[in-house]
Amino acid sequence: MFIGEFTVAQWFLLVHRELLLFCAAFFAIGVIDEFSVDLSYIWMRLRGRIAVPKIDESQLTERPLTGRAAVLVPAWQEAAVIGPTIYHMLEVWPYRDLRIYVGCYHNDPPTMASAMAAARGDPRVRIVVHGEDGPTSKADCLNRLYAALREDEVRSGTATRMIVLHDAEDMVDPAALALLDNAMDAADFAQLPVMALPQRGSALIGSHYADEFAESHAKALLVRDALGAAIPGAGVGLAISRDMLGRFGDEPFARQSLTEDYELGLRIAEAGGRGRFLRCRTADGRLIATRAFFPSRLDHAVRQKTRWMHGIALQGWDRLGWQGSAADIWMQLRDRRGPLAAILLSLAYLLIGLSGLLYLLVSSGAVAAPEYSGLLGWLLLLNLIGLGWRFAMRALFTAREYGWRQGLLSVPRLIVSNIIAIMAARRALSAYVGTLRGATVIWDKTEHQDHPALAARAEAHA
Repeated sequence: MFIGEFTVAQWFLLVHRELLLFCAAFFAIGVIDEFSVDLSYIWMRLRGRIAVPKIDESQLTERPLTGRAAVLVPAWQEAAVIGPTIYHMLEVWPYRDLRIYVGCYHNDPPTMASAMAAARGDPRVRIVVHGEDGPTSKADCLNRLYAALREDEVRSGTATRMIVLHDAEDMVDPAALALLDNAMDAADFAQLPVMALPQRGSALIGSHYADEFAESHAKALLVRDALGAAIPGAGVGLAISRDMLGRFGDEPFARQSLTEDYELGLRIAEAGGRGRFLRCRTADGRLIATRAFFPSRLDHAVRQKTRWMHGIALQGWDRLGWQGSAADIWMQLRDRRGPLAAILLSLAYLLIGLSGLLYLLVSSGAVAAPEYSGLLGWLLLLNLIGLGWRFAMRALFTAREYGWRQGLLSVPRLIVSNIIAIMAARRALSAYVGTLRGATVIWDKTEHQDHPALAARAEAHA
């Protein structure tokens, strides 16, 4: 059968070759990018520019805070986890200068009831009820909490020194608040690592977050910090000096942004503030980080990755543009590559199917075996080496934090991560087009049913 001057088989070979060359070239760029980060990390570790210090936890936590610390916790339909979060926070942070502001909505009584029960009348906790029907947006809820904080400052005459952001499902580290307090002596913004805990009931979907954060928050952000690039907020375990946040007006959190935490870190750097990424361990080796369980269902994981991709890659480009040093531009390119990477991954999986069909056609004698250029051969070899290196790096960083079994599982989970990214990219692009047409940004959050503090207690009594 002929289509124009070519047979169907010839068209098939042409399409296969062009797709292969396209994907190989762009994946090669990605391989070079990842190699650059890895080599930068290794070089800086050897030169001492990147280090993970060990601290004396008792000396750090036994001292009072330098000033008042306000923890803002926005919550919408979080009755299952907000109680353990508040209870644990009050238990491990017994500071007099701690104030916890929990943002609830009047049309979400279960979350309010759970938060009040966990507070047990502790004067350090304030339940702030949003006047609008929930959900609005996470940034809007944070702005309401910030307004309550300002009211308290006027009423009490006591200024806040730093503001810390946390989510309703977080388990904070006992040493985290003191470490952030120390960091505010020389920084305007500080971010602690996030530990996404592996989940027995979701070995592939829920646990793939553990691999991503283990590598990103043990390597990429350390390189970013060492290069002097802006540190983005991760939404939890981050502190901002009160003076710096006050520069952004009465509503410092971008209401129309889906990733106001990420945006805030870059805006602070643009305003001349100094950001830090703090990766430290206690003397017994515990990483001082925020621990949490991430979505364990496919649809929930896709929704969460959709929000991240929409906010960071699409809104970030639109709202923040491209600015800063060469290192900043490099890191912004890495932050915003998600949609393009998802398209390339989709084409790569399509090529796997087409290559299988090509093998059958060649084996049956329907078409002659194609001949490819030397350039394509070198690109494919580079991609193969890069894939092996990527698997090894992911497994290494995961195993270092969670053990060798989780390190081995990180290899198949990388494929799961790719599939989720492809699904999220489609939804993110659709949602972004909707906002361009005037759609309202809402809090498209995921549900949380389990909490690390409850899981730890259950294991202790097992």
